[in-house]
Amino acid sequence: MTNDASNPAPIVRLDQVEKTYQQGKIEVKALRGLDLTVRPGEFMALIGPSGSGKTTALNIIGGLDRPTRGSVKVEGRDLATMSRGELSRMRRDRIGFVFQAYNLVPVLTAYENAEMVLRLQGTPVAERRDAVMSLLKDVGLEGMEHRRPSEMSGGQQQRVAIARAIASKPAVTLADEPTANVDSSTAEMLLELMERLNEERGVTFIFSTHDPRVMDRAHRIVRLVDGKVDSDETKG
Repeated sequence: MTNDASNPAPIVRLDQVEKTYQQGKIEVKALRGLDLTVRPGEFMALIGPSGSGKTTALNIIGGLDRPTRGSVKVEGRDLATMSRGELSRMRRDRIGFVFQAYNLVPVLTAYENAEMVLRLQGTPVAERRDAVMSLLKDVGLEGMEHRRPSEMSGGQQQRVAIARAIASKPAVTLADEPTANVDSSTAEMLLELMERLNEERGVTFIFSTHDPRVMDRAHRIVRLVDGKVDSDETKG
C-alpha cells in the first residue's frame, strides 16, 4: 500500500507484544498482547494505573528491553532481528530519550551534554556547534551553555535533556514521566516547549505519564490497563 502525506508510514508499530518478567518464582506479565501504531508528528501519551505497562512499553519501543513475544518495528525495522550493535546504533541515531531523572553527565556542560549524540555520530565540529547552539536557544538556554548540571535548576536540566534527546533529529522521542521531578510552573513550561518542538520541528513524542497536565496537552491518549490498550483517543 502506498503511503501519502495524509497517511504516512508508521514510525512505531507494536503487534501482539507480550513481556513477562520473572520475579523469583513468580511470573509477572507486564504486557499482554499490546498493539500500537505511532505515525510521524504525533504528540501522544501512554497513561494508566501503576503496573499497566506504560514504562515497559516505552522501554521496548526504545530497544532498552526485548519483548517475550510479538513484533516491535521502528521505521519499519524489526528490533528483535537486530544485533546488539545494530540496536545500539538505532537507539543512538533514531530514538531520543527524556528520562524522569534527567540522566545528564555531571562533569559536562549543558553544551557538552547536548552535543553528546552528535559527537558519538562523528558529526563535524562546526556542524555540531551550529546544531547545538540552535537547540539550546530553542529550549530557552541561550547563554547557559557553559553551566554544569549542578549549576542549573531541575527545569533547566530537563531542557538540556530534551535538547540532547532531539539533537540527532530522531524518528521518535520517548519521554518517561518528564515532569515528575519539577514544580507545577516548570512542568507547564517544559510541556509548552515540547509541544512547540513538536509543531515547529516536527518532533514525534511518546510520553509515559501520570500527570494530568501532560494528558491535557497530548493530542492523542492511549490508556493501558493490564498490559494492553483499553482506549485510544485522538483529540479533535
